[in-house]
Amino acid sequence: MRNLIVAFVSSVMLVGVAQAAESCDAQAQAKKLSGAAKASFTKKCEADAKAAAPSCEDQATTKKLAGAAKTSFMKKCDADTKGAAAATACETQAADKKLAGAAKTSFVKKCVADAKG
Repeated sequence: MRNLIVAFVSSVMLVGVAQAAESCDAQAQAKKLSGAAKASFTKKCEADAKAAAPSCEDQATTKKLAGAAKTSFMKKCDADTKGAAAATACETQAADKKLAGAAKTSFVKKCVADAKG
């Protein structure tokens, strides 16, 4: 039960970061930014959103994890964070290439798999 709660809380936080990245793109489009201005704005916006989300270390401390439990949690949390970041980057690349439907899904799936190694 405890593992289920930990997984749920972690996934909610990762979804928040991913949604923040999407909203950063939406904000850039609303401001009609392009090129270097859009890249700079998006990078700053995503950094601000990431800073607002608690780090894996902070989450482990809050949960009072130690030893093997902390090591396991940190490994999973880091992997989830990298996966969410890869998915966001791949979604952005797909949008830049103006992909839609099955082509977009296929591209994003392959891109994320390549990013994870």
